[in-house]
This record gives sequence, C-alpha cells and structure tokens, in this order.
Amino acid sequence: MPSVTYQKDLLSGDPLWAGSSSPVRTRSLNESIRADVVIVGGGISGALMAYALTSRYDNVVLVDRRPPAHGSTLASTAMLQFEIDTPLRELRDKIGPKAARAWRRSYAATQDLIALIQVENIRCGLATRNSLYLAGNTLGARGLKAEWAARRRIGLPGDYLSAATLRDEYGIQRTGAIASPGSASANPVQLATGLLRKAVAQGLKIYAPVQVNDVMATKHGVVLDAGDHFIEARHCVFCTGYEMLKTVPTRGTKITSSWAIASRPHAQYPAWLDRTLVWEAADPYLYIRTTPDGRLIVGGEDEDIDLASYRFRSLARKSARLVAKANALLPETKIIASQRWTGAFGESDDGLPIIDAVPGLPHCYTVMGFGGNGTIYSLIAAQIMPTLLQGRPDKDVDLYRFRGA
Repeated sequence: MPSVTYQKDLLSGDPLWAGSSSPVRTRSLNESIRADVVIVGGGISGALMAYALTSRYDNVVLVDRRPPAHGSTLASTAMLQFEIDTPLRELRDKIGPKAARAWRRSYAATQDLIALIQVENIRCGLATRNSLYLAGNTLGARGLKAEWAARRRIGLPGDYLSAATLRDEYGIQRTGAIASPGSASANPVQLATGLLRKAVAQGLKIYAPVQVNDVMATKHGVVLDAGDHFIEARHCVFCTGYEMLKTVPTRGTKITSSWAIASRPHAQYPAWLDRTLVWEAADPYLYIRTTPDGRLIVGGEDEDIDLASYRFRSLARKSARLVAKANALLPETKIIASQRWTGAFGESDDGLPIIDAVPGLPHCYTVMGFGGNGTIYSLIAAQIMPTLLQGRPDKDVDLYRFRGA
C-alpha cells in the first residue's frame, strides 16, 4: 500500500510498558473532513503537539496508522534528561556558539515538561532524578572535567566527581563522573496517552487506523489522501518518528537499533539508584534507571543498522550483554531480565532534532526527535510549532532546521 512515510517494524520483544495504560478512544474515518491542523502520528511527539495546538486552534485532528502510543513510544525507556547525547564541548566544535543555546534550551524544556506533568496531574510514574554521567571510552576523567567546566560556564548545574568520590558515594569504579540535578523518568505510554486525553478534552479528534497515502500541498493549505477519504487542513504536522516522510532531506541523520531489558519488580539494587539516572560516555553506551515498582531498566548496545530482522535475532545476545555490563558496573546488583525488547532509534550527527518546515510542501512541518532525549525534543517541538505555524518563528528555531538548509 502506498504511503507518504516509510513503514517499519519499529519494535519487537516484550516492551515493559505494553498494557500499562487503557486505550485512548479513537474514531473511524468514514468521510472526508476538514481541520485547522492535522497531526500525523500519535506517539509522544504527536501527543505533546496535540496538547499544545488544541489550546490554540478550534479544530485539530490527529491520525495514525496504529493505535496511539503503539509505535516507537512503546519501546522508549523515558529517561527525561536535559543532557544532549553530544557533549557541549563537542557540539560547540560542530555548530559554534549556538551549542550553548541548544544545551540551555534542553535544560529549560526538561523543567517545563516536569512542570507540565505535575500541573496537569498526568499519572505516568513521574519521578525527578539526578543524572550520573560516567567516564567511558569516549570521554575519560580529563574530558569529563573539561565538559563539566564548559557546562558551568553557561549556567548549567552539576558537580564533577573524582574516582575516589565516585567509589565512596556510589560504589562505582570509574575514573570520574558528572552528577547533575534536573532530570526525571516516567512511563512513556502513560505520558503519551495522558496528554492525548487532555487534548481530547480540549476538542482533539483522533482517527485510527488511518493510512496517509499522499499529501497535496499548495499555498492555500494541505490535503491528505487517506484512501477512500480526504483530510483538508490549513497546516499539517508530521510527528511520525522514525517512519519519516519519504521526501525529507536526511543529511546528517540515520536510523539505528537499540535494545533494553527490565528486571522483575522489587529487584535488589543500591538505594541511590532510585534517585539517579546512570549513563556513560561510551560507544556503545549503557544506561540504567529504575521504576516506581522497583524494576531496573537497562538499555543501550546501539548499532548502526536499521533492520528489524537483525534486531529480533540479536535480542537474546544483546540482552545478555546488557545484563553482564550492568552487573559489572554495579557488583552488589544482580540483574535478572524478565522482559526484553528492541526497537529502531534515530540519531543525528550533532545530537539535535529536526523541527522545521518540509521543503517543497507548503504548510507542512515535521518533527524528528533524534537522540537519547527525544521526549525533551518533542516538548521543544510543541513549544516551537505554534509560533512557526503563525509565521513568527521561535528564537531557537535555527537550531533545529534541516541540516544544510
């Protein structure tokens, strides 16, 4: 069947969040409709976008080929970090002084998302966390100390920990680390569905399953071909994650693969892990978080390959590798995986997302939240898009344009 976006097997295995939220009510598209804005994609990006736009437009429609939150959001481990995958000093080498704005915007957006969840009382297991960034094979102690100093110079919080402090306070044998406040963790499916329910209460209409076969865009508006019916809108925002529009530039981006495991509830681990997200300056890197019911989630082992069959075939091997690495890092913790899953993952050369108008398609925009803090980028997209649709670009919109545009 033709489609304007790529169609992928985004995940396989046994994602921890499956069945953790009641379904969001959807409609069948039984006739052609009109809208002020149509959002394509019902994951976390689409949910945040819908929440933002329904307060500004009377008629907002969201469509998805799957039920809401059943794509890559289901595979997310939802570590809500302000820290960008590309270290500040490295990003500064890539994009110059704008790197400071990118890091500060990520920090502000993380605090904004935490506040939004709290104000709206979205029940998604939100827990504020510190972040512990460990020395690894891409940044050693000297590099981490320079990175910490660069962050301090632009006003970001955090402390550098020596090897001795790290060993004494955390029982971890690494040459150094950066400990930072201001991050969080959540259940990504409950977060997405909670936001969608808030948007529905403000008038959002969700249609699923809907396959968008083609898009016709003119200076007057957009028409989506959904098979037997059409959707006319003033604007269209594609929040399709790693199933990108086939026509968008892909320079500086790639789709890769990632793996994750979860332990049984009430696992045995040091108490500080319930206050801390752990990740490392390594390639491939390891990250660890906990859940409110005492599970350990361990993820990483990313590879530069986008092949669903390979992801599935590698699930047992990668899961065993994650368990071994986590047990080696935290000797007093013996992790036994009870759930294993794998999914597509998006990366960009600079670690930043794309939030921009689609070249050649008037009134069409796209959100591509590459990197480990994709949920934070989705929040930034929801902040930027309302002004972008009105022709009044956000002050940071230049950070997130198509590469080379």
